[in-house]
Order: sequence, then C-alpha cells, then structure tokens
Amino acid sequence: MISRYTTPEMEKIWTEHNKFTKMKEVEVCVANVQAKMGLIPKSAAAQIKKKATFNIAKIKQIEKKTKHDVIAFVNNLAQSVGSAGQFIHYGLTSSDVLDTALNLQIKEAGKLLESQIKIFKKALLQKIKTHKSSLCVGRTHGMQAELTSFSYKLLSHYYELQRAQDCLSRSLKQTAVGQISGPVGNYSFLPKTLETKVCTQLKLKAEDLSTQVIPRDRYARLLQSISMLGGCLDRLAIELRHLQRSEVAEVSEGFLKGQKGSSAMPHKKNPISAENISGLTRLLKSYGQVAMDNISLWHERDISHSSVERVIIPDAFILSHYLLSRATNLVSNLQVDKQKMLNNIEISKGKIFSATLLSALVNKKWKRNTAYELLQKLSLNLKKEEHLKDKVLKEKSIMQSLSKTEINSIFNGSQSKARLIKLVNEHLKKL
Repeated sequence: MISRYTTPEMEKIWTEHNKFTKMKEVEVCVANVQAKMGLIPKSAAAQIKKKATFNIAKIKQIEKKTKHDVIAFVNNLAQSVGSAGQFIHYGLTSSDVLDTALNLQIKEAGKLLESQIKIFKKALLQKIKTHKSSLCVGRTHGMQAELTSFSYKLLSHYYELQRAQDCLSRSLKQTAVGQISGPVGNYSFLPKTLETKVCTQLKLKAEDLSTQVIPRDRYARLLQSISMLGGCLDRLAIELRHLQRSEVAEVSEGFLKGQKGSSAMPHKKNPISAENISGLTRLLKSYGQVAMDNISLWHERDISHSSVERVIIPDAFILSHYLLSRATNLVSNLQVDKQKMLNNIEISKGKIFSATLLSALVNKKWKRNTAYELLQKLSLNLKKEEHLKDKVLKEKSIMQSLSKTEINSIFNGSQSKARLIKLVNEHLKKL
C-alpha cells in the first residue's frame, strides 16, 4: 500500500524484516522441538537458537540465482549458524514456514486492527450519547419519510460495526493455525506430533489437514470479513456525504485553519474524509472476491495464490487500519447542525407526520384504509403555502376524533422525540 494510506504501526507488521523474523521464529522453534524429540542434535538446535540471523540484502542476492525466496532465506539462515545449518529446515517444505509465519503476522496485525475498531466504536458511541434529542429527517428512497434522531441513525451503524467486529474476530481465530506437515501435507518425513508441539509453542492451533499448504478458505473468510468491515465503513461514509450536501447541510466535516476545498472555488468545503473512505473501501471489498478465487488450487497445491496474497493480505490490514483511523477522526470532529435538521423537517410542510397521524386515527377506531386515503389526499393536494396541520385542523371528520392538543403534539414532534430518546436509552443500556 502507498504511504499516503498507511499507518506506521500497521506498516511495521508487514515489512520484509518482520516477515523474515517470523520465518526465523518458525525455523528456530521447529529445530528446538526436533532436538527435544531426538530428531536432530541438541547442540545443533542450541546453535541455531543462539546464532541464527538473516540479511535481507543477501537473501535477495541469493534469490536472483535460486529463483526461490524460501530457499534463499534458508540458505542465508544456514550460513549464519555454521555446521548446524544443515539441520535448519530439516524435513520441512516451504509452505510449512511461509504459511505458519504468515499467520503469525496476521495474528499480530489482527490485534492492532481489533484495537482500532474499539477506538472507533468509542468515538461513535460518544456521538450517539450527545445527540439523543437531535431530531432529523429519516429518508427512504432518498425522500423524506418519517422523523428519526441523529443518535438513532448512528446506532444502526454502531450495531453494523459490532457485527463486523464479531465476524473479523471469528475469522482471525480461524487463521491462527500453523502447519509442519511436509510435502503434500502427509508427514512423510516428520511425525505429526512435531507439528502439534511446534504450533503449541507458537501459540497457534495445528491445521486440521493441510495439503502442503494451509487451505485457502481460511484466508478467504478473513478477507471477506475485512471486506464486510469496508462495507460497514462505506455505508456510514455515504450517509455522512449525503447529509453534507449543500441542499441538506445537516452535518459537516471539521475544517482546519488554512485548509482549502478547491483550487478554483474559494468557498468550497468538501466531504473529503467521507469520500476518501468510500473510495478506498472499494479496494477492501474487491480483496474479498480475489481471496475467494485463491481457494481453488490445483491438486494438493500450486502457487497461483502466492503472488495475490503478497499484495492483498498486507494491503487489506494496512488499508482497513488506515480507514478506521480516518473514520474515527471524521466522527470525532463531525459538526452537527441541529437547527438545520429542524429546518429540513419543516420542508415537508408537516407531511412527514402523516404516518404518526395515521396511527393516531387508527387508535381512534378509524378504518386504516379510510384514514390512509384521507391523509394521502390532504398531503398530495397541499398548495405551496399550505401546511398539513392547517388542513387537518379544518377537516371535520378528523377533529371529531382528535383534539387540537393531540394534533399539536403530533405536529410539534414531541411524541416522536420522547419515543426516540427512550429507544436510544434502551439501546445504550445494552452497549
């Protein structure tokens, strides 16, 4: 991922140095367990643990000749420990090291990602608590529909984020596996007990059955869960983009001193953070599909997945961490114009209260269809300067069932406000 969309802490996990460090950790652990099982000399394992080191420049130099990155790494590691080097990678195949080391990286990156989700949830929750009484328009099909509150809007996104977090957590557990099973995964050179002991030391679970590689459905689920996280962030970003449109203007992003919105139009203040999130989540969502294509390897294995995973797995973690950080900043600094929200409610000239009015009439023993047709007629025949409340007050059939006080309480939003505050408080008790 380019540096523009990278956080330093996540980037560090996906450096070449950390990759080779994890590979070395696997090799050293295997040698240590092999020595305890009497498969290699204990002195060799001790030397490997004490002296094993790698040089990235030399690994790349060796790879130019071998055309094989793991062989280049193993050769360089073996050179660093002298005669004990012959016992490095003893009985292993490349994927024993690569896949197990990759999953150690994923485990490390997953902890960082889950931590950032918690930070984002905290920022979102704070906004929800702040705007419990901020009434606004609820829209369906892009059209004004019914009163809601800004808190209730955000609660929907909070729950979606929580589901995405749960999904990610489950998929991270599924990738916390290792394998030491050798060629085609059937333990032809090493006992299965070695794999169990190595994985236990590495704090991983042994793969149920590898075919020389860890099955790629595990990674597909992981990338799909990150894609879901992207979808969650995108839905929130799109909502905030719509609410920032000049014609709506209910919220706005923080705008710093000296910040510019356009090279040509000095007045512009654009929803750049929300747009950035929407754009980059398209990448995250695409990674999920690519990971699905990696499941179908030939026979016991091929390497068609390898080139893809070198890009999509690091990028998915780096990008999602960046997006969560940016979304946290967006929500924390979001400016909410409560008066504009109220002004937008009035645009409908009271029609936004038609559903509440319908319910009130049905509660007064009106036939629903009769009430519906009357209110529809009154709403659709409103003249530009008219308000639905005034039409209702003049409608004798309605006034015979509802008092002026009841009608006023419907049209001033007090009923909706009380109900929404109660709803939000009930949800907050569960969070």
